[in-house]
Amino acid sequence: MNILHMKYAVEVADAGSISKAAQRLFVGQPNLSRAVRELETSLGITIFERSVKGMLPTPEGEIFLSYARKILGQIDEVENYYRAGHPGQQRFSISVPRASYISQAFARFSHSLADGPAELFYQETNSLQAIDNILHADYHLGIVRFAADYSRYYKALMEEKELAYERITSFCYVLIFHRQSPLAQKPEIYLRDLEPLVEIAHADPYVPSLPMAEVRRTELSPRVQRRIFVFERAGQFDLLSQNPQTYMWVSPVPKELLDRYDLVQRRCADNTREYRDVLIRRRSYTLTDLDRSFIHELRLSRDRNLKPWHP
Repeated sequence: MNILHMKYAVEVADAGSISKAAQRLFVGQPNLSRAVRELETSLGITIFERSVKGMLPTPEGEIFLSYARKILGQIDEVENYYRAGHPGQQRFSISVPRASYISQAFARFSHSLADGPAELFYQETNSLQAIDNILHADYHLGIVRFAADYSRYYKALMEEKELAYERITSFCYVLIFHRQSPLAQKPEIYLRDLEPLVEIAHADPYVPSLPMAEVRRTELSPRVQRRIFVFERAGQFDLLSQNPQTYMWVSPVPKELLDRYDLVQRRCADNTREYRDVLIRRRSYTLTDLDRSFIHELRLSRDRNLKPWHP
């Protein structure tokens, strides 16, 4: 048994098939199949049950994969610790949804860095990529955002991937738009009031358990006839500040950011769907002082900006 074969087996389990795992690993399918068979032979067990539905772990395979993930996680930690050539370098990494209260926390946290070498990695992305970054891209922390309707799926997914998780907050999306928007004059805002306007939307809403058509139906209202998809959050604020005919659904935004872009934040009377932001990490990962410092700032930012908007 070697570490590479162990990594291959975990990737096959995560992908559910040899072909998908081979694509992720950039290796040929025959070589990957042979490596898995050699691993099974060396251990004297059958790790996967082969079927038309893919590669499913056997009971013995589940036990092996649990050990393998822990071992690979510990190897990653050692490599990360010494990767810079000296163990004294500070390193922090997190993947997050596009949320102003989180970016505000990160900005404040960046002031807490001690003197000396440091590397901080902050990526705004969807929930699936945040999970994948922890499992495969050396990220230590992540924040996943999902509708409360999908809580059971995400809980099962995080248990399966052996991720520790902690709910940071629950909230309902609110609307932001320019002060000169037609919406600014309305005492109450309803979904029908949005139909003549242009929605600015994140370009990658994704729920792994659902087909994209279903995600679009639940996350993107079919009543909206005009929509601009944008990946980069700063670009969204520029659009909002320069086009009074646009609006956007967001988690509550800090007042200083609204003032900077001349925006208004309002509730929509028809919108009661609850969303959750959940902090995740590997169960085998031990929080550093930097991690704890960021989490402290995150909770402070949450309490300042989201408390009045909880469902």
